[in-house]
Amino acid sequence: MRSLRRAPIYIFLSIVAFVSIFPFLWMIISATNLSVDVTQGRMLPGTALFDNIRKLTESINLVPALWNTLKIALTTTVLALLVASLAGYGFEIYRSKAKDMVFNLLLLSMMIPFAALMVPLYQMFSKLSAAAPLIGVNTVAAVVLPTFTTAFLIFFFRQSSKMFPRELLEAGRIDGLSELGLFFKIYMPTMKTTYSAAAIITFMSSWNNYLWPLIVLQTPEKRTIPLLISNLGSSYSPDFGVIMAAVVISTLPTALVFFLMQKQFVAGMVGSVK
Repeated sequence: MRSLRRAPIYIFLSIVAFVSIFPFLWMIISATNLSVDVTQGRMLPGTALFDNIRKLTESINLVPALWNTLKIALTTTVLALLVASLAGYGFEIYRSKAKDMVFNLLLLSMMIPFAALMVPLYQMFSKLSAAAPLIGVNTVAAVVLPTFTTAFLIFFFRQSSKMFPRELLEAGRIDGLSELGLFFKIYMPTMKTTYSAAAIITFMSSWNNYLWPLIVLQTPEKRTIPLLISNLGSSYSPDFGVIMAAVVISTLPTALVFFLMQKQFVAGMVGSVK
């Protein structure tokens, strides 16, 4: 009887799971078919996967694009974890009359759309190109610096820090640790699940970032994989089999990162909500 009462719940969850998984399943199947099969809605695996990959490698510089994307995503993730965790830790641990006002202003910045910042940001990096070419337009720094941390990530670390046991900090101070020592030797190891969740969020967001790299990366050898996939779909007669093969290859790194750190991601998100 209890199983019968739960049957509608299981049916509903099964339907939701299928709807969630279907786009990925369709993407993988389409990558194995010819373009004409994809347009006709064929839902059976084909034999054109390796042919699509061959055409893909002939039409774009796949390996350099993957390396550019990985380099930007890793740099952004490392900097974001360091800066956002320091900020979230400071907002929660240290007492100040002005910190709540500053934090509220930081949250208000989430209401400003990135589209409103693109023109001044581009002008700033264009001017930096002459004075400091390493951080000007068409560099990794130009992509990373405006996007490596967000108000959401700082808020995420602050919420997680509310659960951090203050007794550990007091014990560290008694042992003679500096404030930075407390952060690096006590706070960071204790908050591993929060760092894992933040790393997944930041890495996936940076890997799939499209608009800002499209603006600042101006030469083909600097382009990331989302930009090249977009170029594949903008031709007069796009090859959908090749496009789907490119999307599958682009999805694999983010899927791998998520599945390897899935438990830590869930634990970190739950801890932040609490």
